[in-house]
Amino acid sequence: MNEIILNTNMLPEPLLKMIKSERVKVRQTDGVVSLWPMPGPPEGLAQLFGMFSGGPMSVEKFLAEKHAEKELEL
Repeated sequence: MNEIILNTNMLPEPLLKMIKSERVKVRQTDGVVSLWPMPGPPEGLAQLFGMFSGGPMSVEKFLAEKHAEKELEL
């Protein structure tokens, strides 16, 4: 059994119209190729990636503040 995950934009137009997800799992078992739509992450989940994703503080500013705090500790 072989499996790969593809973006649906790599599929031919007739298949692309049938599948409404962004990615698809392609599985070959005993000469039969199956396509399994893969749902994307839940809507609220994308905001959880990266501590400051969408936040007002940049990574550089955060690191500068941490460095300043460490200087005060010494």
